[in-house]
Amino acid sequence: MTGRPEQLFPLFAELETLDGVGPKTAKLMAQVDVETPRDLLFSLPYAVIDRRRRDTIRGVDLPKTLTVEVTVGAHNPPRTRGGAYRILVEDAQTDFQLVFFHARSEYLNRILPQGAKRVVSGKLELFDGMAQMVHPDHMLPPEQAAEIPEFEPVYHLTQGVTQKTMYKAVQAALARLPDLAEWIDPKQRNKESWPTWSDAVRSAHAPTGMDDISPSALARARLAYDELMAHQLTLALARRRERKARGIASIGTGDLQRKVLKKLPYTPTGAQSRAIEEIAADMAAPERMNRLLQGDVGAGKTLVAFLALLVAVEADGQGVMMAPTEILARQHLDGLRPLAEDAGVVLEILTGRDKGSDRQAKLAALAEGRIQILVGTHAVFQPDVAFRDLRLAIVDEQHRFGVRQRMELAHKGQGADVLVMTATPIPRSLALAQYGDMDVSVLDEKPPGRKPIKTAVVSTQRMDEVVGHLRRAIDEGRQCYWVCPLVEESELVDLTAAEDRFKHLRAILGEGVVGLVHGQMLPADKDAAMAAFQAGQTKVLVATTVIEVGVNVTNATIMVIERAEIFGLAQLHQLRGRVGRGEADSTCLLMYQPPLSEGGRRRLEVLRETEDGFVIAETDLSMRGAGDVIGTAQSGLPRFRIADLERQAALMAVAQSDARALLAADPDLNSDRGRAARVLLWLMRQDRAIRLISVG
Repeated sequence: MTGRPEQLFPLFAELETLDGVGPKTAKLMAQVDVETPRDLLFSLPYAVIDRRRRDTIRGVDLPKTLTVEVTVGAHNPPRTRGGAYRILVEDAQTDFQLVFFHARSEYLNRILPQGAKRVVSGKLELFDGMAQMVHPDHMLPPEQAAEIPEFEPVYHLTQGVTQKTMYKAVQAALARLPDLAEWIDPKQRNKESWPTWSDAVRSAHAPTGMDDISPSALARARLAYDELMAHQLTLALARRRERKARGIASIGTGDLQRKVLKKLPYTPTGAQSRAIEEIAADMAAPERMNRLLQGDVGAGKTLVAFLALLVAVEADGQGVMMAPTEILARQHLDGLRPLAEDAGVVLEILTGRDKGSDRQAKLAALAEGRIQILVGTHAVFQPDVAFRDLRLAIVDEQHRFGVRQRMELAHKGQGADVLVMTATPIPRSLALAQYGDMDVSVLDEKPPGRKPIKTAVVSTQRMDEVVGHLRRAIDEGRQCYWVCPLVEESELVDLTAAEDRFKHLRAILGEGVVGLVHGQMLPADKDAAMAAFQAGQTKVLVATTVIEVGVNVTNATIMVIERAEIFGLAQLHQLRGRVGRGEADSTCLLMYQPPLSEGGRRRLEVLRETEDGFVIAETDLSMRGAGDVIGTAQSGLPRFRIADLERQAALMAVAQSDARALLAADPDLNSDRGRAARVLLWLMRQDRAIRLISVG
């Protein structure tokens, strides 16, 4: 499979090969990622205008777009400069005016000569009791009027490209549609009554009403499925390649795990036990594990991760746990140390701070296998770090780690199993889009003893009361976070917001009580401010950058979020999870600036009513859309042109199982349907996947 199939060549030609598209138009279209006829075909209309012809405008509720045949009457040029040029026209039953601004009279006399018949189409409105059509979209002699489509699709445009140009270009692209062999499972296609691919494309560009524009229209659903299917095939190929990579079977004895479980003051939740069983089974299998452990704030991921590391040690190997920052790595160390003592295993940390002979000693112990479990930052990636026998690599907080880093880490241990932990509850459809190459374990229960966090919504007008509440908490020895919003994306404005709040609180609460962390600080200063708060030296931490995910200060019991209405739901939920980690009752104050928008009010209400991250994530998805929920820029979430992850979530799951089933039955994609699927991958520009087939 070396290059693009020939039948797709016409769709991947230059745009300028299409009738009516010149170099200038092609350049404008390229600004919105339309570079080939194929891209035009995937730019579906978002609305439709009914331009069916009628005899008269009489009795129609205005304003409305109408198409009618008229006889041209008197021309009335403007009396003042910049005034309107009006032409009286008459249909079968009544008359109205055509109105033009900045028009040249010789042009209007030429195309609308008095006494001639014309078909005009455009938006008709009432103005001072007179019906008028300003700048009609179409004005043609009756013999040419067939050019006006009965239903005109409306496209998203880029500046300088008109609907007319777009419509013409799409029609020219449609003329090149090849008939492609079917890649969808016949049972799936019959069940949904989907059209063939080329019929679906034609029909999606020829809507006859708003129903044809909705994601549930058969043609659109089919095209969305094609996109999801290509994406899931790519992930399934990547997953197969990963699994094919020689894994090591790590079979645990259970001895060390039993020691730890015996010492725990509580019994693990059902979700924790299930997750550890899934992980242990994967580790015992000869293929390499690639699993995502997804759990809400406080769902007990640390225990599951540690038990997984013990499986590696029981199998006479080593495990490593990676965190994105030094603070988090040290925190993991503190969390795991008591468990390691219960199990009697050797636990060490390696970060950028380790230098000289100290570092050399650690590296030697690691290479000889005397360190059984290592916690670290990306310093673990350095070439001189070698393990005696690495069996399991755990990566904390996925979004700092792309697929590439997952692979690099796995190369440290020939075939080491990989477990990725994330504290961001992701709705299932997005989890499939983002992590479709992984198997997923979900912790959806809270361990006993986690206290609920009281959440209140207050207006910024009650600032003084809030500060009074803080002061009382500090007097009782408690600590508080105060989060300032990111204003308008401008770092400098942020900075003033946070610095002003910091000065304001310092003036009221006193010197040395309030700390500050923001995006413009040097990493070392940031670490120092965090450390002072962790150590209890400062009592209030004012922060703009979302406080490190996972930072654990058990004594912090109040979280104030200023301008909470402009944060996303998932972000608010994550922030709230920074408190409620100790014995004391905790509170989260969501401060908003009135008046609240409808969406803002709904978000704050959802937070007040539930602490379930999955419920919150689903609500977030339905309110904001997929790209925003996980932040498209850093999410690795594919950009779909047609598929709508919110409304077509169910299709994603079907596409995943279909893609995996196809590869299981036809690993090299050599059957008829397999070859059709290769064409789909080329059509969807999944060149990466095609390389995976050829090497796989």
